[in-house]
Amino acid sequence: MVFSKEPSNNEKQLVTLGRALQALREEETVDGAVKVVLDYLQTGFDYALIWVGLYERVEHRLSGKGGYCLNGEKSLLKQRIHLNPGDLLEQVVIQQCSLGVPDLREEPRAGEWRSIAQRHAIQGTVILPIRHKGQCFGVVLLGSQLWGTSPHAEEKARLTMILGSLAEALYQAEVEQRRRLTKHPDEPLLNLLSQLRSLPTLDKRLEAVVEATHRFIAPDRTRIYWYEPQQRYFWQRSSHRDKATTLADNGENPISVQDLGSFYQALTADQVVSIGEARSSLKADATGRLMQQIQARSLIAAPILLQGELLGFLTVEGTEARIWHEEEKKYVRGVAQLVALVAPLEDIEATIQQVKQDQSLTTEVTHALYSEADWQSTMHRCADRLLQRLKAERFLVLLYNPDRKKFEICYQQQAPNRRPIVGCLDTLNPVDWQMLERSTEAIGIENLASDLKLMAWRQLFLDLQVRSLLVCSTSVGKPIEGVLVIGHEATRSWNRAERELLKVVSQQIGLLLHQFKLQDQTEQLRKTYQAVQWGLATMQQIQQLERLEQASVQQIAQLLQVPLTALVTWQPGHPTAQITAATSTKPQFGVATEAEISVVNDPLLQWALQNDDLQPLPTNQLSPQTRQWLNGADLDQILVYALRTAPEHEPTGLIVIGDRAERIWSQHQLSAVGILVNQLAWCRRYLKLTATLVMQRSTLEQLNWYKHRRLEEIYRILGIGVRRLNELSHQKDALSSLRYQQVVRHLGNTLTAATPLLKQEQWQFEDDYETIPLASLMKRSLERLDHLIKQRQLWSQVHNEANLSIGGNIAKIECIVHEILMAACLRSPIGGRLDVWCRQLDDHWLEMSITDNGLIEPQLLEQMNIGRGGDLLVPSLLDEPPGLHLAICQALIRRMGGEFMLDQLEDGRMLSRLIIPVAIGATSPIRGEHEISGFF
Repeated sequence: MVFSKEPSNNEKQLVTLGRALQALREEETVDGAVKVVLDYLQTGFDYALIWVGLYERVEHRLSGKGGYCLNGEKSLLKQRIHLNPGDLLEQVVIQQCSLGVPDLREEPRAGEWRSIAQRHAIQGTVILPIRHKGQCFGVVLLGSQLWGTSPHAEEKARLTMILGSLAEALYQAEVEQRRRLTKHPDEPLLNLLSQLRSLPTLDKRLEAVVEATHRFIAPDRTRIYWYEPQQRYFWQRSSHRDKATTLADNGENPISVQDLGSFYQALTADQVVSIGEARSSLKADATGRLMQQIQARSLIAAPILLQGELLGFLTVEGTEARIWHEEEKKYVRGVAQLVALVAPLEDIEATIQQVKQDQSLTTEVTHALYSEADWQSTMHRCADRLLQRLKAERFLVLLYNPDRKKFEICYQQQAPNRRPIVGCLDTLNPVDWQMLERSTEAIGIENLASDLKLMAWRQLFLDLQVRSLLVCSTSVGKPIEGVLVIGHEATRSWNRAERELLKVVSQQIGLLLHQFKLQDQTEQLRKTYQAVQWGLATMQQIQQLERLEQASVQQIAQLLQVPLTALVTWQPGHPTAQITAATSTKPQFGVATEAEISVVNDPLLQWALQNDDLQPLPTNQLSPQTRQWLNGADLDQILVYALRTAPEHEPTGLIVIGDRAERIWSQHQLSAVGILVNQLAWCRRYLKLTATLVMQRSTLEQLNWYKHRRLEEIYRILGIGVRRLNELSHQKDALSSLRYQQVVRHLGNTLTAATPLLKQEQWQFEDDYETIPLASLMKRSLERLDHLIKQRQLWSQVHNEANLSIGGNIAKIECIVHEILMAACLRSPIGGRLDVWCRQLDDHWLEMSITDNGLIEPQLLEQMNIGRGGDLLVPSLLDEPPGLHLAICQALIRRMGGEFMLDQLEDGRMLSRLIIPVAIGATSPIRGEHEISGFF
């Protein structure tokens, strides 16, 4: 036979716990669930006091649901205990943690339970929370008559399981109760919508809305306030007040927007305002003022908004603090939106009429804008109509200047006895700029003193007593070109029709402004183009460097209309620079034109050489070294641009442009100046390079001619000497030997005289000063031409009235005289006459006039007197002999200070007039007779 084992005490406890948990799952009521737990605690644990209290959140108290006491006193087990800060029971409820008390009789924080413990000798006590999902649903108090008694680990586990199941059952019961008590606004709203269709007027519809809202939410008061935008206040249009309340109704008194503060801002932002016992959607100070204004302690307010325009608001109010449910807020918001839909029906005729008037106004404004020839009269008519329609005092059209970064007043009109705005308006901050640029309609500012929009203009308009603004960009949705501003001297709201009207008018004005702006830009570009074109043509036509520099500086100054323009130039490789051209309209903008500027050490020059673009530079950033020559007292800012050509070319100058600090440089002006400066750089380089090459060519031509003539003379002398030596070589007498030695010595002297020509005048002339008697000079010159004179059978005569010596570079003077005489011989007819007249003009100069009967081309005469033409590519008679040789003689004698001219006398003879210097005082060496070729 098999006998079953007697179950242990722990197994019995588990069976009892399982039955209790099963009973909890099957129980449907809160009281039944609490009774199951109490029965389990009474049978499963040995405590003298068992009490279960459920937590009531609204009243913040514990409601007794029963328990067990040794003496059977039931009244204390059903009592309600209010929780006070610091009490043991509140600590357990708030912290949701179990708490043990060794002796409840001695615990001062036990509240009422201390006296109960004293009466029933309760000592060791444990208080356990009933919690689920972070919520406390109540507490369980277990007391023992033994000191310090607390449950063991196995007892704590069973208590945790049973109380957790009780908390879950209470949570489910609360969810179910909340579901049953939740209000569903959809059905009342549908009923209200059906009711509104049958009501004839807006006031009747508003009354129906108020009644339906009052029935659904059951507040103490339900009201609808209507908004008056011109005077900016709300007035009560419909209300329903609970018959039981005795609070005075203040609906007859309007509520100013200024008194509502952030409440009004929330309404305009389409936000529902909720103020209840636990929280408020407004700040504390705003909440206090609002509740005092409407004489309530709790409320829900929903805005009545139509197309962004505030028509009013709907409120439900309570005279006592109340927690508003989310369904109630949604219902109030839905009803307010329903009112916004039906509100326009009352004023539809007036709205249609107003729309027609606005269309007529915009049509008239458009016609005026595009038909009037006078801009001022057009804007005057437009401003009159718009100010009359909007009941405003100021009309302002602003045009943005990107160069100055300011808004310029294009047109303004104000009511009589109002001050106009003087000057420009500052640019907007980035936030306001983006707001104005991105806005698709006009922006209304109801109270400029309290609104944060357009902060850059706020103080300006406030000083003009303007309190409300309506602002719209003239290019909506595009970058800002201009702004149309309407100003009112009282705080007010701007409705949608007014904003739409200003938008339409601003777009029409914007089109005209854009057209004028394009015309102005075109005119400025045309003037700039003409100035640049004329400047370029002028530079290209000028062939003199100084005139080019001065004309270029004047062109740049005229183009920019600046008081100072200066050109600083230097030679490549030279350490100093000079101001070669400058134009200054006032002494306060002058420069030190005589100053020497260090190219290497001057910071401004080095800064300009390192920067390629035109860049404004404040003068307060200039070094003291630069300010020594750029010393204008009123000079606030400068533009510096280096004269650059090709990348491989070194800059040889820079342009300095100066003006006051408020001057703004437009981009097309800077571009035009860049073109002129670049052209100036190339023209300067061309002229300097051309002048250098022409000078080098002229020098080489002169040097070549001079050497050629000297070689011819040396060749002639050597030829004569060689013939004499050959003749003397056949004679053996003493006289012939002496003559032989003289010829050899003379040939040596001739070669010695040619040494400076070979060593010192290889590529340039060497200026030596010598003297020679005039008679010797003439004798040598005629001897060199003796063969030519005889060949052409010329009769020659020298008329010399002066007994003097010639001083200077005798070799060159001799070549010049020889060239002029040879040219006269060559053009003279055979058998003609050649006369040389020498006359001393003064102590320093001698005039040598040579007349002949030859012919010379008139063009050669003209070019010899006035010089060759400016076009070096055009062939000239001075490019080839005899004109070339005569021009070389003229250039050489002018280098010595003299002059050479060709002219035709009245009798047809040709006159060659030569002015040569006269020797003054004793000089050395003096050429003697032994050097004359006639020695042979």
